[in-house]
Amino acid sequence: MLAAFENANVGKCYQTAESLVLLVKQCGSTKTVQQVHTQMVVNSIHNHHNHLLSKAIQVKNFTYASLIFSHMNPHPNDYAFNIMIRALTTTWHNYPLALTLFYRMKSLSVTPDNFTFPFFFLSCANLAEVSHARVAHSLLFKLGLHSDPHSAHSLITTYARCGRPACARKVFDEIPHRDLVSWNSMIAGYAKAGCAREAVEVFGEMGRRDGFEPDEMSLVSVLGACGELGDLELGRWVEGFVVERGMALNSFVGSALISMYAKCGDLGSARRIFDSMATRDVITWNAVISGYAQNGMADEAISLFHAMKDDSVKANKITLTAVLSACATIGALDLGKQIDEHASQRGFQHDIFVATALIDMYAKCGSLESAQRVFKEMPQKNEASWNAMISALASHGKAKEALSLFQRMSDEGGGARPNDITFVGLLSACVHAGLVAEGHRLFDMMSTLFRLVPKIEHYSCMVDLLARAGHLYEAWDLIEKMPEKPDKVTLGALLGACRRNKNVDIGERVMRMILEVDPSNSGNYIISSKIYANLNMWEDSARMRLLMRQKGITKTPGCSWIEIENHLHEFHAGDGLCLDSIDISNIIFLLYEELKREGYVPKVVE
Repeated sequence: MLAAFENANVGKCYQTAESLVLLVKQCGSTKTVQQVHTQMVVNSIHNHHNHLLSKAIQVKNFTYASLIFSHMNPHPNDYAFNIMIRALTTTWHNYPLALTLFYRMKSLSVTPDNFTFPFFFLSCANLAEVSHARVAHSLLFKLGLHSDPHSAHSLITTYARCGRPACARKVFDEIPHRDLVSWNSMIAGYAKAGCAREAVEVFGEMGRRDGFEPDEMSLVSVLGACGELGDLELGRWVEGFVVERGMALNSFVGSALISMYAKCGDLGSARRIFDSMATRDVITWNAVISGYAQNGMADEAISLFHAMKDDSVKANKITLTAVLSACATIGALDLGKQIDEHASQRGFQHDIFVATALIDMYAKCGSLESAQRVFKEMPQKNEASWNAMISALASHGKAKEALSLFQRMSDEGGGARPNDITFVGLLSACVHAGLVAEGHRLFDMMSTLFRLVPKIEHYSCMVDLLARAGHLYEAWDLIEKMPEKPDKVTLGALLGACRRNKNVDIGERVMRMILEVDPSNSGNYIISSKIYANLNMWEDSARMRLLMRQKGITKTPGCSWIEIENHLHEFHAGDGLCLDSIDISNIIFLLYEELKREGYVPKVVE
């Protein structure tokens, strides 16, 4: 029938409302819908706009659907509002307009129902608009729809995504008859809200209280929580449950298992799951690449990325972000540049996560100008973007520029507000430039102006700043005021400063503490020995060396890389140079010549 319609004069063949409505339902493109619409207008058939709107949404034509919706007289009914809000939420992801239509619906005295609220709440969730969700939540009670399970499930998701897990739990507890979707909504809500322990607890309650057996959704959510908690035991139980029930190891479950094992540091199991999967899509590849990158195994992450390309799986934004992180770790600038070009070709260069990863990669690979270019070209910036650029400037010794960018972030950052990571970057800038007074000002500003509680990273920066400036007693006082025990990095910085300043008093206090915190680090013993040696305290110096030998600790060799044609060649101090490659030999020769021309004289130390 539709073929005849498309090729003949429909005005002669189909002039009744019923036949035209039937024809609308058979349309598969905007063109055919519009042809039927034309015949409705010609034949003065005006009471079937809902069918036209439904079909325009089905063919995913936003402009045409909006046109039909806006011309409904006297105004759209509840069905039209509901399908339009649903389409805006799930098809076009135009969440602000979905909210606008909800309020317009109310202003026209069209009553929302149980088909309206679930999609309205999902739009609120995606916009993190908790105030609008609360208004609609109140309306649910007024309309007697608070027991509707679909609305309740969407509301749980909304409150969780908006950082209100307690409100989500209250909604969950008030559901009179909970089903598996109810439990899954609460488990996923807790997991997404960062309440991993609560997610695991609800997972356990699900079987005990209501006798529900977990499905894929339950397992994927709880695996995410296991990864955050490092709960390897429960994660392994979930894998056993999947095997025991004969559940398919699909992309959904497989990638969740890979991510869980990787976050728990068990890369062997993560790789075992990956290798056992019959089909691997981009989600699965992303899980294993990210897992290796996050565990510091950048070489393996990059190898997997090349294997992914060989397997004809197209990388997406998440892939590029993970690989750029690996490139930053080992200084693989050439590959990083290739990914930058690839991102531009795919239209990903302005994605906020890819661009932020590019800034970090370029900065850590020594190309500050490229990092600044990417930052400047970003149409939108979030906290992570500003922080990456501030940290980039700080690590390159550009303290003045980092502080200036912080001021810009405060003045014109839009929704981006300085957070604890921002201040780590700023304090690091002060460390590199020796700006003690500015460091004090920023440290105080955290709590007084931004209501941020300094963490161990901020104390570490301040200790390092004071230590480098020779204010060793003030640095030690700050260590004693820290809310938790200092880490080995903080103590190591102060110990190194004690050596440079020949301060054995503070040095001995730090030694006692650092040998408890980091007893296997050879550098701590060597520096301690040299502090005594600088003051001609030879017996104490020898004692530190003897203690190191008695504990079987050997000096960790230095390591460096040379990248040639996307391949990284690693060298360890003391290995000797067995150079098979002429290219590597030539590069090392050129480096020697450059050093000589610059007048560098090697300083040989023990």
